[in-house]
Amino acid sequence: MNRRSVLAGVAGGVASLGLLSPAAAAEETAADETAARDRRVEALLKKMTLAEKLGQLQLVGDETTARAALADGRLGGVFSVVGAAKLNALQRLAVERTRLGIPLIFGLDVIHGYTTNFPIPLAQGASFDPAVAGTDAGVSAREARGSGIHWTYAPMMDVTHEPRWGRIAEGYGEDPYLATQFAVAKVRGYQGDDYSAPDRVAACAKHFVAYGGAEGGRDYNTVDVSLQRLHNLYLPPFKASVEAGVATVMASFNTISGVPAHGNGYVLHDVLKGAYGFRGFVVSDYTGIEELILHGLAGDGADAAAAALPAGVDMEMVSTNYARFAERLLAERRITLGQIDDAVRRILLVKFRLGLFERPYADEAAEVKAPSPAALAASRQAAARCMVLLKNDGPVLPLAKTAGSVAVVGPLGTATYDLNGTWAGLGTGAWTTPPVTVVDGIKAAAPGATVSYTPGCTVDGTDTGGFAAAQQAARAADVTVVVVGETAAMSGEAAARSDIGLPGVQQQLVAAIKETGKPFVVVLVNGRPLTIPYLHENAPAILEAWAPGVQGGHAIADVLFGVVNPGGKLPVSFPRAVGQLPIYYNHENTGRPADPANKYTSKYLDLADGPLYEFGHGLSYTTFRVDGLRLSGTRLPANGGRIEVSATVTNTGARAGDEVVQLYLRDPVASIVQPVRRLRGFRRVSLAAGASTTVSFTLTPDDVGFYDNTARFRVEPGRIEVYVGTSSAATLSASFTVG
Repeated sequence: MNRRSVLAGVAGGVASLGLLSPAAAAEETAADETAARDRRVEALLKKMTLAEKLGQLQLVGDETTARAALADGRLGGVFSVVGAAKLNALQRLAVERTRLGIPLIFGLDVIHGYTTNFPIPLAQGASFDPAVAGTDAGVSAREARGSGIHWTYAPMMDVTHEPRWGRIAEGYGEDPYLATQFAVAKVRGYQGDDYSAPDRVAACAKHFVAYGGAEGGRDYNTVDVSLQRLHNLYLPPFKASVEAGVATVMASFNTISGVPAHGNGYVLHDVLKGAYGFRGFVVSDYTGIEELILHGLAGDGADAAAAALPAGVDMEMVSTNYARFAERLLAERRITLGQIDDAVRRILLVKFRLGLFERPYADEAAEVKAPSPAALAASRQAAARCMVLLKNDGPVLPLAKTAGSVAVVGPLGTATYDLNGTWAGLGTGAWTTPPVTVVDGIKAAAPGATVSYTPGCTVDGTDTGGFAAAQQAARAADVTVVVVGETAAMSGEAAARSDIGLPGVQQQLVAAIKETGKPFVVVLVNGRPLTIPYLHENAPAILEAWAPGVQGGHAIADVLFGVVNPGGKLPVSFPRAVGQLPIYYNHENTGRPADPANKYTSKYLDLADGPLYEFGHGLSYTTFRVDGLRLSGTRLPANGGRIEVSATVTNTGARAGDEVVQLYLRDPVASIVQPVRRLRGFRRVSLAAGASTTVSFTLTPDDVGFYDNTARFRVEPGRIEVYVGTSSAATLSASFTVG
């Protein structure tokens, strides 16, 4: 008997004795639990009438409508109702007063906090540390589930090249690889290993798909996209989230090459449920099925239902086309009972996996009504980790804690709500602890300093009458902190802006402070990239703070005074002017790339080429060197294998700090023209002054391949260029061959 046979015999003997390894035993237990759940779903499905099945497909957003639907036993879930007592009252109607007692699923937009607001997701992307998103999701899940919420409509993983689109604030920027890492981290943070746990919720990958490509950045607008771009740019975060076990997916509002997502069988049925093997359920967005009529895909509600259900939308949010028309559509053979059963099966499966049949009610005494000290500390740490130092001439920063006087100027210096940003926490206790203002954060950080505050102007007004007082405050202070940007309402859903410069007269306010000749720094509070060439040219230092959350003022002060050395990087390019849009680092080269010496190349006559600040840009209070690029080999087999890429990063400055080492690839010759660079790895490292470390990345054929215009993944032979550095402008390079 050979060695393999002996080992097989031993393994078989161990298995026959029931002595499985811990890993094998865990897999067997999981398989048994899945099979048992499936049997329970099928048994329940057999008992259901058509009316009860259609009820499971209905999701409503208020108590009154929910109670009316429950009176007939026809409701699957409720969203945007908060408060454990209210939710328990609705759940009792479902569990105790309907024939089959099927529990409701309760959903809520828990985007970057339930009670404790973390930085907006775009800011989290700037951390280049997926653990930040995981921490946010873990805290949010614990607070939400403890308060009766089972399901969050997050994470949003829409990749976008369009900063005019307000919902850029809810995603992770312009790169599919970065968005994928953060989306997976957030799914796992929400769901854990078992989302029936009392501190976990079911996640929802949204918006499926290509919503970030909305023309002109106008929300809900058309997206016309090739198959290769759909699969290479927009779909990767969703594919990875399905592989990570995401419970649900939400369809997007936009069309995809002429077919609205809610009726698009290719993306929902063929790709998501077919190629990706997604077993959870697809929920419509708010009235998304009804909107197929205005899109022009459906003539009426019956047409809309007949398009959406076969395409793959399982649960209808707000509108009631499934409930009203499904019976008629069955009779007309425009939909099938099998399609209804599949949708119900998916919804029931998630409810079973949430443990709702065993534990339908929330513990009202455990409802989270205020942030805990630990949650506040986590939010503060996350916010500081997300900030990006765009400029620091002098250097002006960090400020000395011994400064005698600090003038805070600008309309957002005492902002509270606006520091939380769009889609702030909707939990019952979300506003019991208002955000810490920048003024209060600075006072706490420099208790010996005299801190004054003068607004100077409003965020979007035209009155310059406050400029004189602001200048007077700046002249009287040792340093001025100018806090400008956007209100929370200026980004997020339905908040597209045609001009993404500083609103109102805020730029003029900065100019007025510059006229004093005194030192100053600018702090930006915003939910999107802004066009800030004036600030770049005239402000000595610029700190991008984004919408930093409930501890925003403390976190900003931590960075301003050097308690935290900023290490964030831009997850999205900052344009020079709005007329330059879209501008993004992972663009195609064109046959005539920009050349200042040649008029007949791809550029503007009146604008320098490239962004104001590139993707991956971010400074520190120390300096770093990346060198010693090494590859473990020069050939990567197309059918397998790997290449290790390593480089040395050294802190060449006088203080400890963080650097994000970034790896980019370029395929210069391919059957589908490839981007000039693609991010395929990043590592955020902390180094003491003078210290060095080696950062390594592993590349496989998946990293060099791409989807073609038949949606087929290709790994083609040829040379691949490798770039490693501290932004997308990295110059340290090497190459290897695929094939």
